[in-house]
Order: sequence, then structure tokens, then C-alpha cells
Amino acid sequence: MQAFPGNIGAPATRALTAARYTRLSQLANVPTSELKNLHGVGPQALRLLQEALEEHGMSLGWRGAPALVIQHLASGHP
Repeated sequence: MQAFPGNIGAPATRALTAARYTRLSQLANVPTSELKNLHGVGPQALRLLQEALEEHGMSLGWRGAPALVIQHLASGHP
């Protein structure tokens, strides 16, 4: 599988690489709570990563319905 989408931004890419994630497929089923604790990975990056994973039939690990979690993250609320 491919590298991370370029549109997630350099800070998110650096944070994921520092956490030893080097390919998009490695993020399948990783809890969003783990990823959002990485400095540089924000709601927009999570949304874009989720969309990229969905293109390959995968998803981030979620607690609850993915659409509701994405909407919550995009709202900027903790």
C-alpha cells in the first residue's frame, strides 16, 4: 500500500513517521485516540487518513460510528 496522502501535512507525516508508521495500511484499525495523541495529528489529518483508508476498504479504529467521530473531531471539540 501507498505512503500517507500528501494532503495531511508535514507535521502529521512527521508525527506518524516518528511513531514508526511508514505506510497508510499500518494505520488500519489503529485507534484514533492513539493517533490524535501524536503532536501534529489533528482532526483534519485524521479525516484525510480515514478517507484514504476507505478507498482501500480499510478504516481507522473507532469507538462508535465513524461518521459521528469524524464529525466530532472536525468540530474542534476535545
